[in-house]
Amino acid sequence: MNIQQRIDLLVQLGEYMQGADEGWLEARHKAFQQNNWFIPEFIDKAIANIATNFLQRPILEDFAAQYKLPDEVAQPKKVGVVLAGNIPLVGFHDVLCVFLTGHYAAIKPSSKDEALIKHLVEKMISWQPEAAPYFTLNSLLKGCDAYIATGSNNTSRYFEYYFRAYPTIIRRNRTSVAVLTGEESTEELAQLAEDIYQYFGLGCRNVTKLFVPRDYNFEPLLEAFRKYNYLINHHKYKNNYDYNLAAHILNNQYYMTNGSILLVENPSPFSPISQLHYEFYDDRAKVEERLNNSQDIQCIVGRGHTPFGQAQCPTIASFADGVDTVAFLKSLS
Repeated sequence: MNIQQRIDLLVQLGEYMQGADEGWLEARHKAFQQNNWFIPEFIDKAIANIATNFLQRPILEDFAAQYKLPDEVAQPKKVGVVLAGNIPLVGFHDVLCVFLTGHYAAIKPSSKDEALIKHLVEKMISWQPEAAPYFTLNSLLKGCDAYIATGSNNTSRYFEYYFRAYPTIIRRNRTSVAVLTGEESTEELAQLAEDIYQYFGLGCRNVTKLFVPRDYNFEPLLEAFRKYNYLINHHKYKNNYDYNLAAHILNNQYYMTNGSILLVENPSPFSPISQLHYEFYDDRAKVEERLNNSQDIQCIVGRGHTPFGQAQCPTIASFADGVDTVAFLKSLS
């Protein structure tokens, strides 16, 4: 398939993802059954972002032109893609990049997020049989020319060992933070709630820690977050909330809550589900410099950074961990 045929197929996929085909609806329901963290609201959110920010023809054509992708790849490489499963279709961007650059994606889906990617791959092949070599689903990845693997800090060490002889992109745990000034509007705080609560905070682009000025007033923040109080009715989320709340009470640890999230002062940028860390600062510039140099931070939300409410709306050029996936894949040719 040449580059235009691949773009045409991706555009068709984007249109399909926004439709109500019975098979697609069944795949979405199956995804929720297999993983109860994938509630329909958040599956729809992930699908909408992919269809809107990735799979539009002008976006794909501009992206291909920016990288001067050739019409055809003389010797496509087989790229093993190990997908994460923390949020719906989180690994789709890697599969997209492999296909767009003309290589073959050997995909190892996460057991937590298998139904959606499997259905989409099968649908593309049914529309365009010539796409069959470009997508294979595998329980084990062997005989690949390169690997893109996403996992925890622990699994990344295994990836580095097993794939040490090959070109690789290996991603580890990351999270996102917000730097507040205390001058945010009610609307901005409500948008910040999107960055924190969406996907139950399980994504690397979810804000899990706030940096606030020393005299910060948390009451407007907690009030703005009430828009997501209904998530406390989700049994898995509520179990996490109750567990963390009990731990703070037993340890006589200070916390704040609006009934659906716990605010706790803690130096770690990583916080457990249902909990949000915060840290006071005296010098905003020093905090931002520290965050810009941190290997743990995926993105920073706030004025002058990623806009409030946009952390979970990456564009096609928003590469995870700041590693240019397309440049890596082009280098294989």
